[in-house]
Amino acid sequence: MTTVLRRVIFIAMLAGIWEVTSRLSDLPTFMFPSFTQVIQTLLSGLISGQMISAITSSLGRLLLGFSIAIILGLLLGYLIWRFKLVEDTLGFLVTALQSIPSIVWFPLAIIWFGLNDIAILFIVTIGATWTMTINATSGFKNVPTLYQRVGKTFGSNGFHFLRTVILPSSVPQLISGLRIAWAFSWRALMAGELLGAGNGLGQLLETGRSLGQMDLVISVMIIIGVIGTIMDNVVFLRLERNVQKKWGVS
Repeated sequence: MTTVLRRVIFIAMLAGIWEVTSRLSDLPTFMFPSFTQVIQTLLSGLISGQMISAITSSLGRLLLGFSIAIILGLLLGYLIWRFKLVEDTLGFLVTALQSIPSIVWFPLAIIWFGLNDIAILFIVTIGATWTMTINATSGFKNVPTLYQRVGKTFGSNGFHFLRTVILPSSVPQLISGLRIAWAFSWRALMAGELLGAGNGLGQLLETGRSLGQMDLVISVMIIIGVIGTIMDNVVFLRLERNVQKKWGVS
């Protein structure tokens, strides 16, 4: 039996238990909707375009904030790796900032930017930047000394040394950083949209809560889980394995 088949059977079993439990429960359907009711809500939302619009808005914010976080993380990681003074000061601070949940920044974001998309974008960027910085720093530091000596022996230095020796050698660590940073930014986005404004998946969750439509809430949760699983297993995990195999580290 293949892994995919096992997973399909497992999900089908859970759905069956959910359906039976809901029908036998004394709770009203708006509090504990059945599996079929949630699927109907999910399909009607997709057909009407409501879900598609929310997914598009959320992914747009995520891609922009994630891209900014990658650029900042690589830049800060390079500075921390390159300069001892920056490592002793900013490097210590980044480690401390990473331990702060991104949603904690939301009150400051509202004060600084208002209750709008920029505040959510700020939360998403903050959620991924520190993780990317730490992984980039670790990747740059773990480049074998032999590679660096060979590069310098052949006259490589400056930006050429960074582009041809440091960055290629640290790719496996950077890919791992991207994967973790994506997960952090995805969670930060949902928290930001749930508390903020806009028309993303988080706001759709808040709409379902305010209307008492748990079928809508659960259907959005399913979409969030599916997108997160696809990005992690299909995109980043596969990319990480291919890079590790190519680099001979797995």
